[in-house]
Amino acid sequence: MKRLHLHISVPDLDQAIAFYGTLFDAPPTVVKADYAKWMLEDPRVNLAISARSRATGVDHVGIQVDSADALGDLAGRLKAAGATTFDQEATTCCYAKSDKSWVTDTAGVRWETFFTHGDATAYGEDEVIPTTRACC
Repeated sequence: MKRLHLHISVPDLDQAIAFYGTLFDAPPTVVKADYAKWMLEDPRVNLAISARSRATGVDHVGIQVDSADALGDLAGRLKAAGATTFDQEATTCCYAKSDKSWVTDTAGVRWETFFTHGDATAYGEDEVIPTTRACC
């Protein structure tokens, strides 16, 4: 099963936690000094927010999958469509260990497809993900 993922950079984490907690009528499932995450079933979304000195607003969107095979299928479809992907294996990001495939859509929006296979004690590295646009 797939879950929509949104990652939003916020200027004030406490204010954002209060806002999204009210919006979803639920507390975050993960709270760190610079990060919070909701794993919701209705709507089925993984919403992450962070205050890490990046431009505020939507940082990236994505699709979370529940197996390495599903990640391979999804990344394979992007590649078959002619998209250039940036693949990461066994990476640590957002206090989780994941395999990922990144792509930038035709409007310049960064999309992350990922399979999470463990927790991490640190946020991880903010890697520079290539933003090569797909051609029409």
